[in-house]
Amino acid sequence: MLNLYAAKWCIHCKKTEEFFKKNKIEYNYIDIESQTDDIVKKVIEVNGGFDWVVPTLEYKGVWRKGKVFNETELIGDLKKMGVLD
Repeated sequence: MLNLYAAKWCIHCKKTEEFFKKNKIEYNYIDIESQTDDIVKKVIEVNGGFDWVVPTLEYKGVWRKGKVFNETELIGDLKKMGVLD
């Protein structure tokens, strides 16, 4: 299943969640601020090694760096990740 690493205060995370719900894409919401150090370190690594950025996505071992919400770009990335056809 698609994992959404997010923070409750993040507007881009909220927009990404709304997109998933609208398009009936199943996902796990993972609050980055309540995760263990190993998970936070992985998200930091995926985002360049300096800090975590949300919303970061992971699907079957394929990661998408945290980005501002852009529906067209998100759809393209979800297709590349294998989430969408």
